Amino acid sequence: MSPGKAPMADYVDRSWNSPEGIRLHYRDYAGPHDKPPILCLPGLTRNARDFEPVAERFAGDWRVIAVDYRGRGESGYDPDSSRYHPPTYVGDILKLLDQLGIAEAVFVGTSLGGIVTMLLSSTDEERIAGALINDIAPEVVDKGIDRIRTYVGQQVWFEDWNSAATAIGERMTDVYPRWGLAEWERFVRRCMKRFPDGRIGFDYDMGIGENVRAGAEEEPMSAWHLLEGLKDKPVMILRGARSDLFNADMARRMTEALPHSREVVIEDVGHAPSFDEPESLDALAWLLEEVEKRD
Repeated sequence: MSPGKAPMADYVDRSWNSPEGIRLHYRDYAGPHDKPPILCLPGLTRNARDFEPVAERFAGDWRVIAVDYRGRGESGYDPDSSRYHPPTYVGDILKLLDQLGIAEAVFVGTSLGGIVTMLLSSTDEERIAGALINDIAPEVVDKGIDRIRTYVGQQVWFEDWNSAATAIGERMTDVYPRWGLAEWERFVRRCMKRFPDGRIGFDYDMGIGENVRAGAEEEPMSAWHLLEGLKDKPVMILRGARSDLFNADMARRMTEALPHSREVVIEDVGHAPSFDEPESLDALAWLLEEVEKRD
């Protein structure tokens, strides 16, 4: 499929309201209701479009729900930027599950989405049928979080998609060194949008960066206790071999703590695997098989 074209899998745009009344958006790809849906949670500045490859592979056989957190994609922005943090997103996701009458789901969380999954498992583990944790641990490598702080919340502008793809590809070549211009255009069309004035920029509230930069003065995250809620669940741990946020030692520690887990490493990929890699989708297929075995 050419970059920028509509995804092969059909979906319906739907919404729910946060506890404060902010309209939040999700893509709903149809699938059976007699098994838990795949619930896709994106990274810090990303949105539901990141999971188009997941839907193309699994929708129909599974219901796929891909969310935009508040302040991302088609969801409303929060007027109080201090609420852009994981406990808030957990509350939003639980409200969505309750609204849809979903008792449990297969959580697929990339980076921040993995943190949200782990945090939710510590309070509501019964809502998780299984989890794919994509390139994140209950702590982070300082180098990676320092890199994120250098760019998050700083908008950049481009006149056309080709210019955006070229510039972002040059900036992130260490993350996806095998990609060419076509792959980078696909990437930017997922994480950027065309604004009313015609310019192209990142598709999230720049206020999100305030909390991230404020965290530089705090103790580094170390919350390994959050894995307790996943100990009895099938868990796939996905890691980019070049990741600067999630290293092999952290992955090993996670697999040791989670008896029903498995690790898959994606070569020549940094933070984070994008699900455009066949190995990433195969990793999710393993998890779904494990979930079905338990039903």
